Amino acid sequence: MEKAILEVIAMLAILVVLSFLFSWPVMALWNGCLVDAVSGVKEITWLQAWGLSVLCNLLFSKTISK
Repeated sequence: MEKAILEVIAMLAILVVLSFLFSWPVMALWNGCLVDAVSGVKEITWLQAWGLSVLCNLLFSKTISK
């Protein structure tokens, strides 16, 4: 029982780390390109980039449930 709980916690930790790693390009592109090109756009933090990634994944997911 304890081993299963530790495996679940480890998998969740890996998913969180991967999601933050995949949000880094969003932050880099936003801060590197969008801030200079569009007036009024501010730089974002890593956590804000993670939130944008999650939001876009929810809005533009190709999964269709029946």
